[in-house]
Amino acid sequence: MAVIPETAPAPSSGTPHWRRFLTPWRSPPDQPAWARPALLAIAALAAVAYGWGMAGASVESFYGAAARSMSESWHDFIFGAFDPAGTVTIDKLPGELWVQALSLRIFGFHIWALVLPQVVEGVLTILVLYRAVRRLAGPAAGLTAAVVLAVTPITVLLSRGNVSDSLLILLLVLAADATSAALLTGSLRQLLLAGVWVGLAFQAKMIQAWLALPALAAAYLLAAPAARLRTRCAHVVLAGLVTAVVSLSWMTAVSLVPSQDRPYVDGSADDSVYTQVFDYNGLGRLTGNWARIAGPPSPIVIAAVESGQSLTAETIGIKASWHRLLAGPFAADSGWLLPAAVAGALGVLISRRRQGRRDPLGAAVVLWGGWWLILAVFFSAGTYLNSYYVAALSPAVAALCGAGFAACGPRPWSARVRLIVAATVFACAGYGAYLISGAASGPVVLTAVALVVAAAAAAQLLLSASGQGGHLTAVAFAGAAVLMLPAAASVSCVARGLGPFDTPFESSTTAHNNQLLAANAPRLTSAVQRLELHTPPGDALFATDTSGLAQNYILYSGREVLPIGGYLGNVPAPTLATLRADISRGYVRVFFLPVSPPGPDPRVRWIESHCTRPPPPPNSRPAPYANFFCGLPAAQPVG
Repeated sequence: MAVIPETAPAPSSGTPHWRRFLTPWRSPPDQPAWARPALLAIAALAAVAYGWGMAGASVESFYGAAARSMSESWHDFIFGAFDPAGTVTIDKLPGELWVQALSLRIFGFHIWALVLPQVVEGVLTILVLYRAVRRLAGPAAGLTAAVVLAVTPITVLLSRGNVSDSLLILLLVLAADATSAALLTGSLRQLLLAGVWVGLAFQAKMIQAWLALPALAAAYLLAAPAARLRTRCAHVVLAGLVTAVVSLSWMTAVSLVPSQDRPYVDGSADDSVYTQVFDYNGLGRLTGNWARIAGPPSPIVIAAVESGQSLTAETIGIKASWHRLLAGPFAADSGWLLPAAVAGALGVLISRRRQGRRDPLGAAVVLWGGWWLILAVFFSAGTYLNSYYVAALSPAVAALCGAGFAACGPRPWSARVRLIVAATVFACAGYGAYLISGAASGPVVLTAVALVVAAAAAAQLLLSASGQGGHLTAVAFAGAAVLMLPAAASVSCVARGLGPFDTPFESSTTAHNNQLLAANAPRLTSAVQRLELHTPPGDALFATDTSGLAQNYILYSGREVLPIGGYLGNVPAPTLATLRADISRGYVRVFFLPVSPPGPDPRVRWIESHCTRPPPPPNSRPAPYANFFCGLPAAQPVG
């Protein structure tokens, strides 16, 4: 396989190993002297952006409550219980929360301890992506990919919260790195390691992890050293078996545990983790039927979505379409450098079409281009798409930009290459201006400056640059022109304290709604303290309809708040018989239930008809929720 030439001399390989260990900022012998320092500088800047203000981050309280519950009990940790008593699981596999739960167990409950794992995972993804791209395209391409990934707004937003798609992305980039090593060397061990990484990614985000498999397999089948296609196919099949075993291991083990010894599996009508994964979180997400698999959802969930009170209020109304990722919030999250990625992929495929099947740049385009294409098709076709989902596209876009830069070749660039690069710079600047124009608060001055810089970069590229200084100046102008707008969008996200459910330059109203939990943290903490004063240790603070009404109180107390019906209020846990038994023994005495709109759940209706509801204060407005006291009415009301 052809080797991508280095662009600067490497350090002497005679340096003792212990000295290289004590100077981690120095590049290894097989890389230019500037590579490692530049990479560490990129990673450090990314860490600052990801971690800035994380002590007061606006977290997703459903996942935060589950992580806190899992941090306080190994039983809840293993089974992924949502509430401390282990009544019901979260509606996904727990792998995405295991790292967060361990962080809380080590550092205690702090918002920063909940966000810290995502900061670390985001930085590690940059480092691993550099290595993966460098293997096939060289260090300059690796650094290009690292910079693009670091400045992409959705990458910044994802790493600033407690949504663990960052873990999925890290594991999949590790799989791509191992696959790159395998197709260079033919190492079956590296390919099997890639299968292990994908299997672990499945624990974090289920079927989405498997969407990367066709791209990884295609790259290996194309470029692996084994001359016989049958041998390469056998290696891919073995890696696929490893992926399947690792992916299904936890699910199978949980399925063998008797139902009475574990929490009820949320998202399923039959207490099956396989239903949860492959129906509720699989086919149901494509058909749009996921919310009704376990039965009709609670009216309060429907009302929250229809009134725009959910974290996904800005994106939930965007329908599936072929251009879903090319305009609007999803494009503003991850699409800024898409023109450069497309130009890079086409440039590699056209300019190196005669290099043979083992061309490293061709293999890189197959791997990362396939990654982007498969995910983009599923994201465009699925009926349900959260803003942070599209972060999984960012490593592929970044890697294709790096491959395109490597395809330009060493200096001096030919006139054709300079013309293509200039056109790409204009395309990125123009597309960025289009994205900003569609944003609620996009700065017009920034758009104008970016277009001026793009024009200067194009002029510098089209002029005949002389010597290394002229070439570097042209490259610097081009880089500044294409990175200015996404970098400014990321800085804006950090300055406004935005997180995974936000989008760059969104309206102040949307940003405020998504940050209400952080703003209400003192009030919630005070309410929890009042409830704890009137609730004996070991008893539930109260019970409520859906995990959504319980999550904030579990997050800020670590105490049991009994969720009736799980995430959507439609699973049969706890049963009515269990609730009646809990009431009779005094385990739960207060119920906080929605009364407008009323719910058809027989458990809720029984409580409303058999427990006491205090009369509302005179001249007060009708409230959507009410307290019901069952048994001894001595507890404090919720709210």
